[in-house]
Amino acid sequence: MSESAQVLVYAPETENLRYPPDCPFKTERATATRRQLLGAGLLGTGELREEPCRPASRAELERLHTPRYLDLLQAAAAGELTPEGIHAGLGAPDTPVFRDLWDYACWACGAALHAADLLLQGRARVAFNLHGGFHHAHADRAGGFCYLNDVALACERLAAAGRRVMYLDLDAHHGDGVQAFFYARNDVLTVSLHESGKTLFPWGGFEHELGEGPGHGYNVNVPLPAQTYDEAYLRAYRTVVPPLIEAYRPDVLVVELGMDILAGDPLTHLQTTNNVVVEIARHLRQTGLPLLVSGGGGYQFEPTVRGWALAWRTLAGRDDEDALSMGLGGALMSTLDWAGGWRDPERPVPAEVRERVESELAKTLATLREIVPLLRRH
Repeated sequence: MSESAQVLVYAPETENLRYPPDCPFKTERATATRRQLLGAGLLGTGELREEPCRPASRAELERLHTPRYLDLLQAAAAGELTPEGIHAGLGAPDTPVFRDLWDYACWACGAALHAADLLLQGRARVAFNLHGGFHHAHADRAGGFCYLNDVALACERLAAAGRRVMYLDLDAHHGDGVQAFFYARNDVLTVSLHESGKTLFPWGGFEHELGEGPGHGYNVNVPLPAQTYDEAYLRAYRTVVPPLIEAYRPDVLVVELGMDILAGDPLTHLQTTNNVVVEIARHLRQTGLPLLVSGGGGYQFEPTVRGWALAWRTLAGRDDEDALSMGLGGALMSTLDWAGGWRDPERPVPAEVRERVESELAKTLATLREIVPLLRRH
C-alpha cells in the first residue's frame, strides 16, 4: 500500500454492537457511510481502500486510562454497576450501561490506533476511523456517550513516535476529554471549534483555557455562538486553523469530524450545512499533511452519513465529480431525506441572527488573537 492511499479502517465485528435503542448515539452510522462509499465507487478501488483492525488491548488502553476505571467499565458491561462506577460517570442518561459498552469502545480504540499506525508506517496519507470520536472520555470518567477516548489514544501513539501532533476537534461539543489529557503537554496542540459552553454540554471550552506548565499556549478553544451559520463558521476556522498550522508546524493532523454542527441536529444549536465540511476538507487536503479523521457526534442519521461521505470524497480529490452532487443523493442513500444530491442547499440567515453571531464571534476571535501565543506569532 502506498503512502498516497486513503484508507477506511473498518471493523465488521461492530455491526452487531449497539447502544440502547433510545440512545441518540447510533453506531450504525459507520456502516451506512461505508455502504454509501461502496455504492458510489469511492471505496475498494485504486488508492481508496479499506482495512480491518483489532480491538485495543488492555495495555494500550492503560496508556491513558486508569486500570481501576477500566475494571469498572468491564464490570458495568457485565451487568455490575457499583456506586464507584456511578461516581466514574456510568449510568447517567448520556452514559448508559449496556452489554456492548466495553466491546464497542475497544473496537473504536483499536481502529484509531490502527489508523495512527498506517500514518506512522507511511502506508496511508489519510486514514478514517468512523467508529470513533469519543472525545469526552477522561482517564477515569465517562461522559457524553464516551467511555474510552480513541482520539486521545491515537494522538498519544503518534506523539510517542516522535510526531508533532495537531488535534483539531470540529464536533459541536467541546473536546474536554482530549483537552484534559494533553493540557500540560506541548507535543500535542489541541484545537477545538465548538458551540459555546454557555449553551451546550460539557459547559466549558472557553478562550482562556490555554493549557498549563509546558502546555501553556498549546490548547486553543474557539467557542461559537448558538446559530452559527456557514459563513461565520468558516470565518472562525480560517482565522484560527491555518495560522496555527503555520506556526506550530505539525507532522500530522488528527481531526474529529462531528456532524452535530449541521442545522437540525437535535442535541446542538449550530446552523451549518455540509458545504462547510467540503470547504474544510479541501483545506485539510491542501495542507499536504498526513490526516487521521475520526467520527464524532451527529444525531441526524442521514445528514451525518452524507457529511462523512462528502469529507471522504473531498479528501480524495473527487469533489469535482458533479454526477455525485447533482441528483443522485437520494438514490445512493436509499432515502427520501434529500433527493438533491450529497450537498445541502444553502440556508438563509435572518438579519438578526447574522448581527448577533457576527458580533459575538468578532469578540471571540479578537480575544484569541490577543492571548494565544501561536496566533500572536503569526
